Amino acid sequence: MSSEVQEEKSKGLSREDEEKESCTFICSRDTLDGAYPSLVLAVNARRLGMEATVFYTFMGINVIRKGGAVKCRFIPQGVMGAIPGMAEVATKMMKKQIDLASIPTLEDLLEIAQLEGVKFVACRMTTDMMGLKPDDFMDGVVIQTAEQYLRHARNCKINMFT
Repeated sequence: MSSEVQEEKSKGLSREDEEKESCTFICSRDTLDGAYPSLVLAVNARRLGMEATVFYTFMGINVIRKGGAVKCRFIPQGVMGAIPGMAEVATKMMKKQIDLASIPTLEDLLEIAQLEGVKFVACRMTTDMMGLKPDDFMDGVVIQTAEQYLRHARNCKINMFT
């Protein structure tokens, strides 16, 4: 193996990764409006032939924890979100709208994304901060440091914080 190929592998990049258009999405919230955008964009990127990665950090990491997606809620902004019980009512209404629009549930969309080849990455700093272990996550989740993520992201055509 040439030293150039070894160096690329040590950076977590292969020649194929560098040649194929790639995109990354950062999800930092474990709410419906925090989780859906990155997944919808990542699935569609895969369908366009791009590599797609979703980097989960801070509270967004709960989306990829075992059983975490089902707990995601919709919290209205402003004073409405502070009213006791409003998040539950708003979540129920939002989930009804999602269903009426024939949009997959968050749990189904996570599965679709994985089947489409979207890569899920959990932030190492967040896992350490929250005391999480690899077994706490859905199958297929990789844990990376911010530096490892950035080594990939700097070569991507699209990087979005959703």
